[in-house]
Amino acid sequence: MDGCSAASTFLTDSLELELGTEWCKPPCFSCAFDNREGKFSGESYLASGALKRLILNLDPLPTNFEEDTVELFGFQWVTETALVYSCRELFHLFRQQIFNLESLVQVSCDFGKIATLHAKADSIRQQCVVFLHYIKVFIFRCLKVQEVESHSRPVHPYEALEAQLPSMLVDELRGLLLYIGHLAALPSVTVGAFVNQNQMKLFPPSWHLLHLYLDTHWLVLEILHILGEKLKQVVYGRQFIGQAGDNLTNVSLFEEHCEHLFCDLICLSLNRFDKVMPSEALLISHCPCSCVKELWVLLIHLLDHRRKWSVADSFWNWLNKLLRTLFEKSSDQRRSSVSLTQAKDPLGFSWWISVHVASLYQIDRHGVSDEMKQMESNWSFIEELLKRSVTVQNSSFSISWLPLKGLTNIIKSPLSMLTLVRNCCCDKQDPDLYKSSSSYIIFLCILAKVVKKAMRTSGPHPWKQVKGRIYSKFHQKRMEELTEVGLQNFFSLFLLLAAVAEIEDVASHVLDLLRFLRPASMSSHGALVWKGQMAFLLMYAQKNLDIGVWAEKLSCEFQEKAKEFLVSKNDEMVQRHALWTLLCIYIDGVQEVFETSSCLYPSHEHLLNDGFSMLLPACRESELRTVLNFLQAVLARIRSVHQQLCQELQRENVDLTVQSSLSAKERPLAAVAGALWRHFFSFLKSQRMTQVVPLSQLADAAADFTLLAVDMPNTAPPDLQPQPVISIIQLFGWDDIIWPQVVARYLSHLLQNSTVYEALSQSSCVSSQSLTIRSWVRCVLQMHIKHLSDPDLLIDVNPEQAVEKEYMEQLAEMTRLLFTLSEVKSVFSKAQIEQLPSPDDPKQALIQFLEAVGVTYRTLQTFSDKSAMVTKSLEYLGEVLKYIKPYLGKKVSSAGLQLTYGIMGILVKSWAQIFATSKAQKLLFRIIDCLLLPHTVLQQDKELPAPMLTAIQKTLPLYLQGICIVCCQSQNPNAYLNQLLRNVIEQYIGRFLPTSPCVSDLGQHPVLLALRNPASVPSMTPLRKHTVHAIRKSYLEFKGSSPPPRLASVLAFVLQLFKDTEMGVCDLELLLPSIVKCLVLVNEPQVKKLATENLQCMVQTCQVGSEGGPATQLTSLFRQFIQDYGMQYSYQVYSILETVATLNQHVVIQLIPTLTQSLKDSELKWGLGRNIAQREAYSRLLSGLGQVGQGEKQRLK
Repeated sequence: MDGCSAASTFLTDSLELELGTEWCKPPCFSCAFDNREGKFSGESYLASGALKRLILNLDPLPTNFEEDTVELFGFQWVTETALVYSCRELFHLFRQQIFNLESLVQVSCDFGKIATLHAKADSIRQQCVVFLHYIKVFIFRCLKVQEVESHSRPVHPYEALEAQLPSMLVDELRGLLLYIGHLAALPSVTVGAFVNQNQMKLFPPSWHLLHLYLDTHWLVLEILHILGEKLKQVVYGRQFIGQAGDNLTNVSLFEEHCEHLFCDLICLSLNRFDKVMPSEALLISHCPCSCVKELWVLLIHLLDHRRKWSVADSFWNWLNKLLRTLFEKSSDQRRSSVSLTQAKDPLGFSWWISVHVASLYQIDRHGVSDEMKQMESNWSFIEELLKRSVTVQNSSFSISWLPLKGLTNIIKSPLSMLTLVRNCCCDKQDPDLYKSSSSYIIFLCILAKVVKKAMRTSGPHPWKQVKGRIYSKFHQKRMEELTEVGLQNFFSLFLLLAAVAEIEDVASHVLDLLRFLRPASMSSHGALVWKGQMAFLLMYAQKNLDIGVWAEKLSCEFQEKAKEFLVSKNDEMVQRHALWTLLCIYIDGVQEVFETSSCLYPSHEHLLNDGFSMLLPACRESELRTVLNFLQAVLARIRSVHQQLCQELQRENVDLTVQSSLSAKERPLAAVAGALWRHFFSFLKSQRMTQVVPLSQLADAAADFTLLAVDMPNTAPPDLQPQPVISIIQLFGWDDIIWPQVVARYLSHLLQNSTVYEALSQSSCVSSQSLTIRSWVRCVLQMHIKHLSDPDLLIDVNPEQAVEKEYMEQLAEMTRLLFTLSEVKSVFSKAQIEQLPSPDDPKQALIQFLEAVGVTYRTLQTFSDKSAMVTKSLEYLGEVLKYIKPYLGKKVSSAGLQLTYGIMGILVKSWAQIFATSKAQKLLFRIIDCLLLPHTVLQQDKELPAPMLTAIQKTLPLYLQGICIVCCQSQNPNAYLNQLLRNVIEQYIGRFLPTSPCVSDLGQHPVLLALRNPASVPSMTPLRKHTVHAIRKSYLEFKGSSPPPRLASVLAFVLQLFKDTEMGVCDLELLLPSIVKCLVLVNEPQVKKLATENLQCMVQTCQVGSEGGPATQLTSLFRQFIQDYGMQYSYQVYSILETVATLNQHVVIQLIPTLTQSLKDSELKWGLGRNIAQREAYSRLLSGLGQVGQGEKQRLK
């Protein structure tokens, strides 16, 4: 049964039909589905293809009624003869079923009965619908067209009955229509079923009855249409007469029923119209449900189809004929079989229903909306409505239900005014105009059509008549009485006249009329007046006319308001807002004028007057954004026009006349450019170091002026001459005091412009690329500085999140463009770096660039090349210490410090050979003083900020290795540099010692990391030497017998130093005395343990070589040790030497004479004879020295 809806998707406009052979549920009206998408039910006459088959004269239901018998109203009938033999009986059963359904409507429909009642009502309705469809199929398939009667052949009884069937059908259909009555006459409970909403799809009997009535009314029209198409002749009824008293026919019944049906639909719409608010009229449809909407669509297609093939009335004719009766007085209404309900507002209702019904023409005969579908014209009736509207409203065109928003909403801009007028003048109007426009706008559309048509056909004479009538309506009193809405309509009217007729004549008249406006109107409606005038100015520009008259008037008014804005106080918010509104109208309008004008006149310069010089200093940030957006738009337009002129001049075969014309166009262009330099650039120049102008717009505007200087250098002011491009770049790109955000954005604009690049290449500024690289270096180094004017205001979050996303993106773009410079490419090429760094990480890109510079320097051979490279490298850095100085202030930024120390550490190490030159060493000294030895470091009582200490700890190896390379590579030995290196080591050995003296914790000590002799550093000897000196001087120096602080940690550091480096004898000479002194004077176990381990490392380091040199030095050191401590600390001395003997007996054996003499001197000093205990301790030492020791023991005895 549901196969019909599925099969409908295969229907096309051809005669082919793809359907199954099973029974299809006959189509019917149904709104029992979700209609939010505007689609019709699959069971509908449209979606199922029933309408299309009716129009194409195809079998109504090709898969139904194929069997020999058919069940109708519960009885079996012979399919091919039932209607001939039992026509009256079947219609009687049909009426009986309607009566049964009407009886169900009277039953109380509570929740418990709804399912049962729904099933019964639906069954009755389906039986009735099937019967009506059976009539259609029977007529199409079984009814034979009777030939002219022949008396020679006897007539079969069936043929006689069949011949009477058409007339009988006409009578029965008429009787059926009389029985069910009119839709408009239904009881309220039945009509209320239109709005029934039921999510369970269970409907009361009233719903089924109402939709059965709809099915019956439509199917009667279908049956009558099929009957006429089948017989091709008029069928007369025998029981009833027509409305006019003549015989009833199938044609008259069709027309009578159409009239009744239209009246019913109009009455239903009237009931809805009376309940609709005017503001909702366009939103609320005239159809109470989708079934009624479908019935309207069916009527449209059927009636318009019949109109094509006969003299029948079209759909619009039927509807308009009945709507006209609404305007007739009840006493004058013509007699009709039906009469329409008297409308309260017939004019408004006629507009309303005409508009909504017209939209139904976009629905095709499959029920699909097609916005491109051509609509049948209804202009003749609309003209009548227009005339009635004007007459009813006392010559003021208005439609009560059209939206009022078009009358009360003031148009926002001059361009929107012109857009409105242009839409009114279009030859092809938007079919949805009524949905969004007021009645006044519709009037303007009509006026434009009338004037344009009259001028095309009759010349200027009709225009003069229209002009005279309209001009006469406006005089001083009328202008003084205009409200805001009236003033807007005034401008709309005259703009439309200017668009379709004589613009200069209309504009002149408008200027005269505006003088009549009272001062009060100008103050209250000033914005609207400015918009209107600006709209005329813009229309002049669009028509490529000289704007002189309007430009002079508006520019003077703008100057006055700009002056008032300048002197107004910030607390006078109401006054400033009112002034700013006017100024914005002027600014937006002038921008549109420049963007619209195909060529510039001298009067364009008047629009850019001293008012801007007064306006700019008075603007706040949001206001400045508006003005600078305007500036950029005008600059872009000027450059575009100039480039077009240049292209025209460069064409071949340009004669002198054309050249003269183009030169004449160049002069007003130069004048406009001069005005921009005068009023805007001077302001930007003065504000480049303040926080007044938004940084991004400052950069954009400065870049636009730079491009203007490239295209038109002679227009730049004298203070930028003779090379305005270089001067501007110096101001906004190379100056170190400009915000890095401005520099990055500004230079990015220029670097991607080949014209600027060529201009710089041809200029006398040979170091332009170096200066650009310097600015990039500064931008990267200062990425964590939020405001340059307030260096202490820093961002202190995670380094990854420390930079604003916008600025990082800008830096990445600048980096990408910078790497396209020939100088940068050359550096990477000479450094043999084939793949350039990724610009997405500007910090890493800078590091790789600095390393590439260092590698490039090392590849150079000649002195001249190296000297030039040093100079160029220093140009890249500029005042680099000034760039990083803000990070070293009182407020600390961990991200900024990490960036600073990291990049500067890479710089010191990778540029070590550059810093070894006398030209660059001064910078190295300053870097060390500023970053590693600042004043706070030298103050022992002050702690460095933790972020700074962390940054130094991470990067100190880079600095130490770099300085060490400089010391090795320096052209002349530099005592000051060596002293700086020693001071740095002295300061940071102790600062980074661990709290616990554990050797394993010292692996990441920055000094030790630096000493691990990487392959990139040829020699660590100076660094190790200064480290040992620093330890000896500052960390192992006893004050009398008091040990130095943190001695255990220091000894652990020394021990790790021995393990990580190759210590020399000279290092032992410095450290060994202090180590053994610790063993003698300090009894702390941890100190003794670490000192012993250090002693063992030293002895092992100085094992006897091939020449015995190290052992001799070691022996000498221990001999001095014995002399210093042998008499007072003999036991400790013996214990220390026992440890040494286990590692190197030879050294201790060499010390035996000294030890023996020290023993004797001690006994002599104390004068107590032999010191038995000391001798025993000495003997234990000698016992471990082999035969030499045993011999010495014998001698002592």
